[in-house]
Amino acid sequence: MKSGALVTGFAVLGLVTSLVGLSVLGAAEPEEDVVEPVGLVTELSPGQIPPEYVTWIEQAGGLCPEVSAPLVAAQIEAESGWDPTAVSHANAQGLSQFIPGTWATWGVDAAGKDGSAEPDGVADPFTPGDAIMTQARYDCYLADTIRDMGIEGDLTRLMLAGYNAGPGAVQQYNGVPSIPETQGYVTKIISLMSKFTGNSGGGGGDETAVDDDSFGGRVVAGAKKWLGTPYSWGGGGPEGPGRGFAQGANTVGFDCSSLVQNAVYHASGGATLLPRVSQVQVTVGEPVSREDIRPGDVVGFQLGSSYDHIGIYIGQGQFIHAPKTGDVVKISNLDEPYYAGKPQQIRRFG
Repeated sequence: MKSGALVTGFAVLGLVTSLVGLSVLGAAEPEEDVVEPVGLVTELSPGQIPPEYVTWIEQAGGLCPEVSAPLVAAQIEAESGWDPTAVSHANAQGLSQFIPGTWATWGVDAAGKDGSAEPDGVADPFTPGDAIMTQARYDCYLADTIRDMGIEGDLTRLMLAGYNAGPGAVQQYNGVPSIPETQGYVTKIISLMSKFTGNSGGGGGDETAVDDDSFGGRVVAGAKKWLGTPYSWGGGGPEGPGRGFAQGANTVGFDCSSLVQNAVYHASGGATLLPRVSQVQVTVGEPVSREDIRPGDVVGFQLGSSYDHIGIYIGQGQFIHAPKTGDVVKISNLDEPYYAGKPQQIRRFG
């Protein structure tokens, strides 16, 4: 299923790139050294990808730190559904849905029409290898452009926002623009990454299975596998641990609300994506009383002026959470004085 988001981003940036010219492509050439992971998941699990595209996806995922193979795959899934002949109503073409004007600037000849790895002298948006490598190079250019703006936040998310709305909008809003289409696009791609990643483990915590396969049991199991993962303010999400910003800028991990978001998302098989922040998470789902609490329920704590902390109840008076900067995902007790005396909201999902 193709969305209009990519077309919008390309259309806006086509005007920008026409000014900078083809020389920008040189800055996106792959380095000889292996690119180190930055923030989001990077390990590719190829089972969900058409086999003929796996090598190209892996190669594209090595062009720059912000563009991993799972991200490239997620973009293609969202934009064309892996149909190399796709053409949208706006004439966006191929796997990566480039409009002709943008392709004229950014298109690269990386492969042959017959599927070979040898260039055939023609940059063609309907040739999968050409489309995939052009997509990754364009992503890397956006990451470089937005990095130079000095905007705080996860650079990969900002890059995706620029892909959709243009880097000018990211600069104007000083972050991911508060445009529903753009926010939805970023969330969709980041969420889809989990479908294509082999990253499944956490920080060495308890990975034993729960006694049942209830929704709550799956939430608990999903959170427990991240025990020991560092706290990272603003980091993490449905795709796994991520690099945060501000005081979390140098740490890959979860904060309290992203840990909850991740566990519920995977327990639901991707059907339930909670809001990103704890203050909003405590307003959705089914309200539950303390007397009726059961494993997998989400507990929000009002530590300050709002419900600014949240965790997952795991039974026997315990909950798992990402507490604060310098700490890790761990298990605490609800009756600890610090938490017991704070107002609480309990929500159930599934």
